[in-house]
Amino acid sequence: MPSKVSCLYLLTVVCWASALWYLSISRPTSTYVGHMSVPIRKTVKPHKNITFSNIRTRPLNPHAFEFVINEPKKCDSITPFLVILISTTHKEFDARQAIRETWGDESTFSEIRILTIFLLGRNTDTVLNQMVEQESQIFHDIVVENFIDSYHNLTLKTMMGMRWVATFCPKAQYVMKTDSDIFVNMDNLIYKLLKPNTKPRRRYFTGYVINGGPIRDMRSKWYMPRDLYPDSKYPPFCSGTGYVFSADVAELIYKTSLHTRLLHLEDVYVGLCLHKLGIHPYQNSGFNHWKMAYSLCRYRRVITVHQISPEEMHRIWNDMSSKKHLRC
Repeated sequence: MPSKVSCLYLLTVVCWASALWYLSISRPTSTYVGHMSVPIRKTVKPHKNITFSNIRTRPLNPHAFEFVINEPKKCDSITPFLVILISTTHKEFDARQAIRETWGDESTFSEIRILTIFLLGRNTDTVLNQMVEQESQIFHDIVVENFIDSYHNLTLKTMMGMRWVATFCPKAQYVMKTDSDIFVNMDNLIYKLLKPNTKPRRRYFTGYVINGGPIRDMRSKWYMPRDLYPDSKYPPFCSGTGYVFSADVAELIYKTSLHTRLLHLEDVYVGLCLHKLGIHPYQNSGFNHWKMAYSLCRYRRVITVHQISPEEMHRIWNDMSSKKHLRC
């Protein structure tokens, strides 16, 4: 007889398919938030006794959002070696499920504990929010705050992840932040980069380091207005497609963000916070932030690959898993 979890999973898949079909034929595209979406914030009442000192210490970016879906007890009985934070959107159920069944499977490594957490905001469509709530009840690996989920709010999503680690899993050793279209070579990440049998690092941050400056062309996806960031150079930052850091850095970045003007470019913003903290990100060529044609030997040399579909995720994972005995 099929288990209760299997039945719930099948029901979730059917519900997702039905909901997405319904939305595609009945909902206009204008229901989705544009690229200049405004976060939903709680109203903050001003203090009556405002003084010069508390004006100076008041947060510039208070991150005044609440968890509407949370897993606060995930780390109560375990101390994870690695927490993987995956930025995703409501319609990406297939991508989340592919990750759960491949490189994000928490049971892959018997000798260390790994947690996989999917990060979302709130959608403007109540049907999609309800579907994610049902998915959360089955898998218990989703965290949501009440800001609008949009491209321009990716920074809020990452800061939510930092906040979650600092608040609910502070004893973890390492954290990875990545996206739902990334393939991760977990063997290289765990055994070649993080090395469980070595002393845990502190104030550590690594990925594909970019040294660049703001793009002023308004047509660009990465456009940065001069009034928002007037400098001609960014501090070094890691591509948001995937970076890894020691867990102590999560709290440092989150607290620094409270006093750092918010930028919509998430990876640039994390770099600004690192710069304020005096933490220099280490370059690692294993983090590949572009799409790369599959080849067993080529994928054995990397840690991340970008723009991988759920179908490719399964195919790559199955091929690499079944050919571990082969040499390159």
